[in-house]
Amino acid sequence: MQKEFTLETIHTAAAELWKELQQYKVWAFDAAMGGGKTTFIHALCDVLEVTDTVSSPTFSIINQYQTKSGRIVYHLDLYRIKDEEEAIQAGVEDVLFSGELCLVEWPEKIPGLLPDNTVHLRIETVNASARRITVHYPK
Repeated sequence: MQKEFTLETIHTAAAELWKELQQYKVWAFDAAMGGGKTTFIHALCDVLEVTDTVSSPTFSIINQYQTKSGRIVYHLDLYRIKDEEEAIQAGVEDVLFSGELCLVEWPEKIPGLLPDNTVHLRIETVNASARRITVHYPK
């Protein structure tokens, strides 16, 4: 599945993806630096009615948010992780297998830790104002 979006349509794209992919607990986002991962995750958290401030967890590695309905959403930014052992020490594995929704930036840092049923989302730049998100379903 592919969807194109702009900042004006990002919430619609996020809502459509949530409707299609909500059965998956781990969403791995792949994009170049500045490619829109955090922006899309922020829009998705708006759709999920997250009540906490959504921000990139670059330094904390893991942010935990709560929705209006009381559900937990984890947002992981693994950019600063050196290897899977460091990720395990930071609690990443516990979060990935918590049963809660986990939105992961830079998943290529921990390929051996991602659950088999992880859905992968690739964000690519179409032009200065548009992005394309491609969904790769688990095998």
